[in-house]
Amino acid sequence: MSGRNGRTTNNSGNGARPNRNARAENKNSSSGKPKQARHSGKTGDRKTGAPQGRPARKPVPGLATRRAAVDILGKVVHSRRMLAAEFDTEHGNNFYRELAANDRALVRAIVGVALHHRGQIAEMLTRLLDRPIPEKTDRVEDILHVAIVEILFLDVAGHAAVSLAVDEASAERKAQPYKGLINAVLHRLIREREAFLAPQDAVRLNALDWLFARWSAAYGEETARAIAAAHMAEPGLDITLKPAEDAAAWAEKLGATVLPTGSLRIAEAGRVEDLAGFETGAWWVQDAAAALPTQLLGDVAGLNVADLCATPGGKTAQLAAAGAKVTAVDISPNRLKRVSQNMERLGLSMEVRTADLGVWEQGETFDSILLDAPCSATGTARCHPDMPWSEREADIVTLSEIQARFLRRALGWLKPGGVMVYCTCSLEPEGGERQIEALLTDVPSVERVPIAADEITELDGLVTPAGDLRTLPCH
Repeated sequence: MSGRNGRTTNNSGNGARPNRNARAENKNSSSGKPKQARHSGKTGDRKTGAPQGRPARKPVPGLATRRAAVDILGKVVHSRRMLAAEFDTEHGNNFYRELAANDRALVRAIVGVALHHRGQIAEMLTRLLDRPIPEKTDRVEDILHVAIVEILFLDVAGHAAVSLAVDEASAERKAQPYKGLINAVLHRLIREREAFLAPQDAVRLNALDWLFARWSAAYGEETARAIAAAHMAEPGLDITLKPAEDAAAWAEKLGATVLPTGSLRIAEAGRVEDLAGFETGAWWVQDAAAALPTQLLGDVAGLNVADLCATPGGKTAQLAAAGAKVTAVDISPNRLKRVSQNMERLGLSMEVRTADLGVWEQGETFDSILLDAPCSATGTARCHPDMPWSEREADIVTLSEIQARFLRRALGWLKPGGVMVYCTCSLEPEGGERQIEALLTDVPSVERVPIAADEITELDGLVTPAGDLRTLPCH
C-alpha cells in the first residue's frame, strides 16, 4: 500500500468556522463618578416588578425582552452556559421561550453585541464607577451591559434603554438597591458617550487577554489584531447548495454572493426557514470554512465514509450529496435527531450511530473518515460570540488529550490505504498541526497527504510548508 503524507487543515475563513483538517492514509491494517447608592424598600414581584402585597402592574412593554437578554448574558458569562442551549426554543432559557419570534430576534441581537463588545463595555464601567458593584449575582453588571449595548451599539433611544434597565433592576431583589446607580451611570454615559468611546482600542479590548496572547505567539500581533477585528464583524449566513443546483441562479434569487470556494453568503438573511429553497431542500446552512474539509476527501461517490463528531451535520449532508454511504456518529442523541430532520428535508440518507468515540467499539472499517474533533472553537467567535467566554486556557490542554485519543482510535476504523481528514474549528495549534505532527511520530504507518495549493479554489497562501491548510477568521 502506497502511503501518502497526512493533512492538517484549519479553516476558519471569514470568521465563520476555522477548521484544521488533516488527511491521513493508513498504510496497513492496524472621578464625576456616580456613587453607589443604597436603597431600602420592599422587594418586587419578579415577573411584574410590583411590590409584594400590591396589585400587579401591567407588563412594561419591552421589559420581558430585556429580562431575557440579561438572564442569558449572565448565564453565558458567569456560568459558562452555551448560547445555543439558551436559545433553544424547546429546552432553552425560560424567559426566552416565552417571547414572540420578533422579540427573540432582538434578544439574540442584544446578547450577541454584548458579547462581541464586552471588553469595551467593561472598560467604560471601570471609568463610570468608583468601585466594583458588590453584588454577588452580577445581575447589576448584566443589566448595565444590556442597556449600554442598546445605547451605544443598537441605536435604542437613551431614555427608553435607561427606563427599561431601571425597571428590570426594580424587579430583581438583589439589583433593586442599585437602580439609582444604574440610572445615574447610564445618563452620564448618554451625555458623555464620545468621551468614553474615543480613547478606546476596541479591537484589543474585546479580545480576552489569554486568547490574544496565544494568537500573537502563534501568528504575530498584527495577525492577532486582524483575528480579533474579524470576530467583531457582523456575520452573514453561509449556505451550501446541493451539487446539481445552479450557484449563480440561487445567488440572484437569495441576494447572495458566490464565494470562491463555492459557498453562498447572504449578508442579511432573516429567518432561515423563510428563504427560498429551504422547504424544497436545495441547500443547507453551513459556514463556508466548515465546507472545506469534506472537499479534501476527494471523490467519495460509492464509498463508505464515517463522519465522526458529526453534528451539526453540514459535512454529513455534503458527503451524502456527493454519493457517499455515510455513517454519522455523535455523542448527543438530541443533536443527531436534528441532523436526521435536516437530512430528511434535504432528501438525503445516512446511518446514525450515537456513541462516545472514546469508548466506541466498532468492528466495521471505512474507506474514508472525517473527524471533526472536539475543540475550543475559538475560531468561531464571530458566529458564536459565547465561545471565548465558555472556554478557559486550561481547557485547551484537556481538549488536546481528547483529540489525540480520538485520532488514534479513528485510525483503527480506517481501511488500509484509506484517507482520513482531521479538522477542528479552533485557532490553537495544539489542536491542529501539533496533533498531526505527534501522530506521525507515534504511528509510523500513517503519513501526511500534503494539500496542494490549487486543490481548492483560492487557497493560495493558506497551505503551510508541511502541506496543512490553515485558514483564519481574517482571511
